Amino acid sequence: MRPMKILLAVDGSEYSRRMLDYMTSHSKSFGDSTFTAAYTVPQVSLRAIALVGVDAARDYYAEEANAVLDPIRQLLTDHGVQADCIYRVGQPAAEIATLAESENFDLVVMGSHGHNALKSLVLGSVATQVLAACKVPVLIVR
Repeated sequence: MRPMKILLAVDGSEYSRRMLDYMTSHSKSFGDSTFTAAYTVPQVSLRAIALVGVDAARDYYAEEANAVLDPIRQLLTDHGVQADCIYRVGQPAAEIATLAESENFDLVVMGSHGHNALKSLVLGSVATQVLAACKVPVLIVR
């Protein structure tokens, strides 16, 4: 049996931190699984890119991603969990679902703020959108 490929969808929030705490305290339960932490940087408008240039936008995306991913990388390393850290640019739920499917992940794990069903229906949430769009199983940690 091959090890599971697990995608840790992160956003730098307290909810992501809780999910990471859960994953690091239960990492042995996942055996020889491989982990990838992924963050989605919201895309700036095309008008802004036209003003500042593609290189400046690319640098901005990398800086924003590293601000979120560097502490996550350190936390995982401190707990003995090896993980690749990557970022995408775009709408978070769509990017998570696309990445999970295109890279053949076996499981997506993400944190959630735990809104009740009505509030999630009205406000929406990335977790709700991922559940709706993703064909890969999703584990939500609250």
